[in-house]
Formats: sequence, C-alpha cells, structure tokens
Amino acid sequence: MFLIKSIKSIDAGKILEKILYKVSVYLVPLVTGLISIIAFVYWPSQYNIHGGKAIEFQAIQELTSAWQPTTALFELDKLQAVTYRDTELIETPFWVQFSIQPDADLNPDAVEFPSRHSNTLTCWESDTLVRIGGGNRIALDGSVIAMKAGFALALKPIATPLKVLCRIESVGPGRISLFLWDFADLKQSELEFQRRAGLLDGGLAVLSVFVLITALINRSGLYLLFAAWLAINLRMAELSLGVDTQWMGSTLPIDLVPRLRLMTTAIYYAVTVVLFGVLFKEELSANSSIKLLRFIQWSCLPIIISSLVLDYHSYLPFLWIFTGLSILFLVFYLSKILTKTRSRVAIWYSIGLTISLFASFSEVLAAALGLKIFTDTVNSVTAALASSLLTALAIAEHMREEHRQRLDVQAELAHTFHAMPIGMFTLNLEGRLLSANPALLNMLGQSVIDPHARWDQFFEPGVWAQLHRHVHDRRAPRAQTPSGAQEAPWVGGGAKDAGPRAPAEFEIRGALRPGEPSPRRYLVKATLTRGKIQGSLQDVTEKSKASEELYFLANHDSLTKVLNRRGLELGLQTAMHRLPTGTSMSMAYLDLDRFKLINDMFGHAVGDEVLRQVCERVTNMLPDGMFMGRVGGDEFVIAFSQTPIAMAEHMCRGIVDCIKTKPYRSGASAFYVQGSIGLIEVSQGMALKDALSGADRACQHAKLANRAGLMVYHQQSAQFLEHEAHLRLIGQLANSAPSSGLYLEMQPVMSLANPAAGLDFEVLLRMRNPDGTEVPTERLIRAAQASGRMGEIDLWVVSSTLAWLNQHIGRLGRTHFACVNLSGSSLNDEQFLTEVYELLEDNRHIVHLVCLEITESVALQDIDNTRKFVNKARRIGARVALDDFGAGYTSFAYLKEISADMLKIDGSFILNMTKHPANLAIVETIVSLAKNLGMQVIAEWVEDHGTLQTLTEIGVDYAQGFVISKSVMPDQILSVASAFEFLKPEKPLVLVPADLPQIRRSATPEPTAAKGSLSL
Repeated sequence: MFLIKSIKSIDAGKILEKILYKVSVYLVPLVTGLISIIAFVYWPSQYNIHGGKAIEFQAIQELTSAWQPTTALFELDKLQAVTYRDTELIETPFWVQFSIQPDADLNPDAVEFPSRHSNTLTCWESDTLVRIGGGNRIALDGSVIAMKAGFALALKPIATPLKVLCRIESVGPGRISLFLWDFADLKQSELEFQRRAGLLDGGLAVLSVFVLITALINRSGLYLLFAAWLAINLRMAELSLGVDTQWMGSTLPIDLVPRLRLMTTAIYYAVTVVLFGVLFKEELSANSSIKLLRFIQWSCLPIIISSLVLDYHSYLPFLWIFTGLSILFLVFYLSKILTKTRSRVAIWYSIGLTISLFASFSEVLAAALGLKIFTDTVNSVTAALASSLLTALAIAEHMREEHRQRLDVQAELAHTFHAMPIGMFTLNLEGRLLSANPALLNMLGQSVIDPHARWDQFFEPGVWAQLHRHVHDRRAPRAQTPSGAQEAPWVGGGAKDAGPRAPAEFEIRGALRPGEPSPRRYLVKATLTRGKIQGSLQDVTEKSKASEELYFLANHDSLTKVLNRRGLELGLQTAMHRLPTGTSMSMAYLDLDRFKLINDMFGHAVGDEVLRQVCERVTNMLPDGMFMGRVGGDEFVIAFSQTPIAMAEHMCRGIVDCIKTKPYRSGASAFYVQGSIGLIEVSQGMALKDALSGADRACQHAKLANRAGLMVYHQQSAQFLEHEAHLRLIGQLANSAPSSGLYLEMQPVMSLANPAAGLDFEVLLRMRNPDGTEVPTERLIRAAQASGRMGEIDLWVVSSTLAWLNQHIGRLGRTHFACVNLSGSSLNDEQFLTEVYELLEDNRHIVHLVCLEITESVALQDIDNTRKFVNKARRIGARVALDDFGAGYTSFAYLKEISADMLKIDGSFILNMTKHPANLAIVETIVSLAKNLGMQVIAEWVEDHGTLQTLTEIGVDYAQGFVISKSVMPDQILSVASAFEFLKPEKPLVLVPADLPQIRRSATPEPTAAKGSLSL
C-alpha cells in the first residue's frame, strides 16, 4: 500500500514539475508582453504633460560680423514669420524675434529652444532692448536655462504682449524652432526626457555588457564585435537625443564634445562595415563582392582620420558621400543575399539596417536640403533602439544556426561512430573501456564492454604500456616496420625525433584466439584528450601480410629469395657504415662456371631450379650477420660482416666445395656445378662500387688462374693495390681535366732497308701522378676507357702531336711518318672523328707525316665504319696503319677491304721469332701478304740484334723495339739525324761495313745498305 502511494506521489511530482515549467517558459513571458503592450497603448502616462506649442518667429542670418540688436530688429521687421528655420551647416549667428501673448491664468511660461546644435543663446526685450539672459553650454545667466538637449527662456507672467529678440549660434546641421510651454509642464517634460535617456543608456549598456560576457565565455570574435557596435550605437542615440555631453551619468568636458561627436560617427561607420563583413563573409565570397567590400573597408580609414583633423563644417559632407556609397552597397548586397539564401540572419539584419539607414538618410536630407521627411517618426534614437534590437535578433539567429550546425555535426558524428567500419574507443588511464562502437565489438568481442575487462587482455603482452607511452610522449615515435616483418641487415640506427607529434600510430598484435593459426594484427591510432585516451582500431592482418610480401620482394630476388641488387646495395652500405674504426669486412663475388650450358641444353626452368638449390646451400652455410645477394643471372655477392679476411677465405673454400661436391637434381636429371669466387678485404671508407668492382675482378682472376675456384685480394696484395690504383686513376680522370698529368714520349722506328735515311717514330702516351711517379700506360688506358675520357685523351694526343710537328717541322727533314695510336672507343665516337678530321684539314701542310694506327680487332668490329675512316683520313693526306696484326684473327681476307698504308706485326710473333720456326713462318707469310697488297711492314717488340738481322733478311721494312731504343722524350728525337743513331752495337763488336761509321757522322746520310745488308 505504501509502495502504491509512493508511486502516485512520484507521478504527481513529475506532473507538477511539467506544469511549473510550462507556466514559467510560456505563460509568464506571454502575460508580461501583453500587459506591457496594453500599458503602452491605453494606460495614462506617469508624467501628465501638456505638450509645448510651436511659436512662429522671424529669423535672419547675420550677414556682417557683430550685428547690434537694433540692426537685427530693423532687418527682422521686413520678414515673414515661420515655424522653423534650418541652419544648413551655417556657423554664423542667427537672429530671431517672436511674440508672447499674455496668459489668462497668469501662469509663468517658458520658451524652449530644443536644437542640440545650438551652442549659445542671448535674448533681449525687443521694445526696450533690455537683456533678459544668455550664455553657452558652460555658463548661463538671467532667464536663460539649459533644458533637455538645448536651451529655454523662463518668463514671468505678463499682462501685455511681449516681443523677444534672440541671437543663436549653432554648429552642424541644426534646426531653429521655438515652443511655448507652461513652465511646470516643461519641467515635467525635462524629467521624462532624462528618464528616457536613462532607460536608453541602461538598456543598451546592459545589452552590451551581456553580449561582451557572452563573447568572452564563448571566445567569439563576432559577439565581441557586436558588443562594441552596441556601445557605439548607444553613443549615436545619445548624440541624436542631445545628451551626448555625458557618459554613464558623468559630464564630459564641454570642449571635447564637438570632436567626440565627429569621432562617434566615424567609428560607428567603421564598426558597422566590419560587422556587416563578418556576418555575411560567406555570402560575400564572390570576387566582385569582395572588391566592393574592400573599397568600403578602405574608406573607413580616411573617415576616421578626417574626424580627428577636420572641423564640423568640412567633415559632414565628407561623411555623407561615403555614407551614401556605403548605403547603396549594403542595400544592394543585402537584397542579393535575401534573394539567394533567404537567411533569417540577413532578414533581421536587413530590417534593423533599413531603419538605421532611413534615420541617417532623413537626417542627411534635413541637414543638407532642409527636408524633414522621417525625423518626426524615425530618428536616430528610435533607429538606435530598433536596430540594436533587430541586430540582436540577427546575432541570436546566427547563434541558433551555429547551435543547429553543432547539433547536426554531433548527430553525424554519432551516426558515423556507430556506422564506422573501423573500431572506435575511449579508454580511461587505467585501461578500462568507456565507449566502443559496434565495429570494435565485432573485432574484439562483446566481452570488451565488461566493467572488469581491461584493454591489455585482448592483445599481446606489453600493448597497454606501449599505448600509454605513445600517447604521453610529446615527440613523434620512430617509424615502425610492419609488425612481424624481418628487418633487412642494413636497417639500423633509430630515427630521429620528428618534432611535435600527431596522434600516435603503431601496429600491434591481438591475443591468439582459439582456432586461429596466428594472432591478428591491428593498426592503432590514439591520442590523449582531457584525461582520456581516444582512438581507433583497424584490423590490418591481410594488409600487413601483403605489405610484408611487398617489403620482401622490394629487396629480395623473387626466384632465389636472396637479396636483389637493391637490397644488396643497401645491406652492403649499412654493413660498411657500421664497421668500427680500424676494422674491415670481407666481400665475395661468386660466379657459376659455364652455367649457361644448363640453360641452353635443358631450358631455363631447370636452370632456375639449380640456382634455387645453389642459393639454398650457400645461405645455409652463412651465420647470422652475413648475407647473400644476386647481381646477375648466375652471379652473386656474399657479405661477411666484420669478418677477417682469413676467416672469410676459409668459409669461401667451404662454399666452393659445397657447391661442386653434391649434384643438383631437377626431375630425373642431376647436374654438377662449379663456382669461382673472388674475395676482397673491405675497409671503412671504401666506396661500394669500388668494392664490388674489386671483388668482380678477383673473381675473373679466379676463373683464369684456375686456383681451386678462389682468388683472394688481401689489402696489401699486389692485385689489390693495383686495383685500388686503377680505381683512384678512374676518379682522377673523371674529376679533372683530361690532359692533367699527361705528356708524350716517342719511340724511334728504324728503316731496315736504309737505316740512316729516316727519323721516324711512334708517339706514345704517358702520365705522371701529382707526386711525380709514373702511371703504367696499361692502367692509364683501362682507366680512361672506364671513366669515358678516352676520346678526349686521344684528341689531346693528336692535337699535341700536330702542334709539336708544326713547331719543329724545320728539324724533321728526315721524318717520313709519326705514328699515333687511336683507341677503339674513339673510333666509334662520331664527335671525336669529326674533330680529328677538322684537325687534319687545318694541318694539311704536315698531315703527310701523320700515321694513324688502329688495332686489327677494332678494325674488324665494324668493317664498314673502319673502311670509311681509313678512306677519309687518306684522302686528307694522312697514312693509316693496322696495329697488332695477327694477334686476334687467323683470316686475312679482310685486308682486301681496307686500303691501309702500313701493317704492324703483333709483337708476340716477333719476341721469340728466331727460337720458334712457326713464328718465323707466320711473319714471313704476313710480310709476303702485305707486300702483295702494297703495304709496308713494321715489326714491333724487336729485342735483340739477331731478330733485327732476321727481319732484315725476310724483307720487313721497319723495326721498332728496345734493341733500337726505348721511348724517349721529344727533345731527344730532335737531337739525332736518324733513328739509326739510337741503335747500340753488340759487344764484342762484329764487323761493320766501313761506310756505316761515316753514315753516323754524316749530316745528310744517303742509303748505303741494300735489303739484307745490315750487320753489326
């Protein structure tokens, strides 16, 4: 029974609460509003006032300075009486005369001069010119008193008509009008005037303060701007009412009032423009609208400045011009906004602005043209109140729209929160779930919302600590690789902090669930907000697996699963970078011998299977920290990180043995494969490309040397030092002028038919290091070709030779030819050939001395190109020789295709010709063939007198070798008369024809020995 009563009492309480709420919210405001309207319309005023009666008067402007009252009376008597007179910005005094009739009740009367623009008032009796009173805004005397916004003249009861003469001085667009009051009613009117002024001040001030507080609480610039606009609107209303000489009950210094009035209008103009631009910023976003708005905004600056420096008479027309333009702009765009958007904010603001504009427009018309159209019904006071109220409604509507937008956004966020396919969560700092969307429950299960459940029980150990650390860390966490991904051996060194961080983002693993082979992976994004951890959880298991696969394929060979070229380079760079100071690592280059045969005979599928098995064997032998990469079809690089060369050599021997000892099976077939390894020692600071090049070269040596498939380049070995020197020279040539350090030597070429008759020679390229040491010519040629500077060097040799020949042509009377070697790469360079042809054309007077040598192998690479070169060079006048003839080919058929002038037999046939009859037979054959084709023959590498004698006997034309002379400096060539003078006799000296010493001493020797007659 008690329970039923309690339920009933609860229901009754709720009903009572609803009734009180509705009465307070709806009924009380409605009743209050109705009573206010009835009181305003029907109930009598607290102030029982009989209004003043307008007085007709005569008025005239003082035409000359300092009129006397008699002068004014004389002029006034000529004029008709009027009820008002506008000053129209005229600042010279006005004189008025009016008559007061006696009051039957003999009550005291008063005449009110209501214009707020009047500054001084002085009155006399017209008949006697007795001064009644006068004064200004600061001091008054006699019967003149301050009243409302203007002045009043207090009169004693009179029995006969009274004429009064007054002098009025005004500033601004004033209007002179006079009203006759019962003095008691005038005092009551004064009280009501002050009461209304107080209500105006208080109402707008309270509204301004309210809006200001709202702005501060909401941190809204719009509300703060509106509060400023209300405050200045209050000053505009006080100015129109004529009580702007005070502010909040305090009297302002009277000498500041005129300037403050100008500044008030200027600031009101500027703040109104700013408020309009802020309220309708989006609607005014079009370019044309923005340009006009910018013009109006820029007009604020000159108006404010002019209010500080101009007088009233000059300032007001300036203000009216800009105000008129601004009114047109505001009205035009408000109408466009209303037509386009039908915004309630625009509607309320438009009504308020229209009232304010009408009031301002009417005052402008009244001041400028004397038209009193709206001032009796709509003035600045009513406009200030109405516009403030309506603008407040516009701001309220703006607030309502913002609130509605926030609600819409919240509703959308709530819908998104529940519909989002990504899990959304909120945790407290203890790791308990405060909120979760359905997607999170689907991922982790319904038990996640259990009040006793903790976040970390759904993931692998340490996840909660990781999450807590990240969201409290003010710096960005280091970049993370996909969870579970194997880091490549080159990955190392923590990423530097990246500055102030965004929400933490990292990947975690879930707890292993029953029936699943592996834990699922999740991407967590979380941040700390107001003491809570908010974030999202996304299942990225499949994405992570795909990323790991892509990550692996980006750095590994898809066939063999070892590192690819990119991964290998990164790994080697990291391993070399991590080398401690003073230590080294080892690098091996593995090449499978004759592996191409497997592909050619059994197909690439079988070859691929063998490659996979080879890589599997090798990688199984490598301990942690060492890795293997594929750089070509059957070429691999093995990195032995921080491993001494001796240990790496031992491991490489094991790898070579492991590769070849067991067969590789593919289907029913079995294959034996062998490999060659080049092993080098890599020190800190060595360039990666240099290390790879050295290992490759060592591997090639291993193939050629047949040293059990392994060649080791120790850091101090001759091969290693030679390779390093080669690499240094490549860098030197690549980074400096091609001619730096180069110079020429010349090796004499002696005629065997007439030894003392010629001074012929071959120009040889030489180079010195910056320290003065000689660079081996073979190294120089290889480095020049590797650096791509061979063409430039060959061009330098040709041009230098031609310059030397030009310089010493007078001393080279016995010279028939000077041989210059051209490399194969230069002959394939069109630009080089063009420049060589130009050099030969420019030196036609000595070109007959030039003999361009091309090797036989180069000539046969492109027989057509070679034929064109030979023919063009010979047409210009140069000779052409085929160098190293017989070294690479066994067929002589190509000789008929090339019209060369000379043929140089390869030195390998000449070196031991007298000891090997086969070589002698080959040389005799070559000589016979050349003679039949009309070519002269030069024998290279002539080392002894016996060979020289044999060559003479078989008909070779010229000999070149150490038996005659090594290469010498160009000055030594100029110091002899013939190449024969370089020849050194054997000891003991054999019989020499008597004429040979004479030939040596002769300045112009003549041939004395016939073919086969040379003997020493």
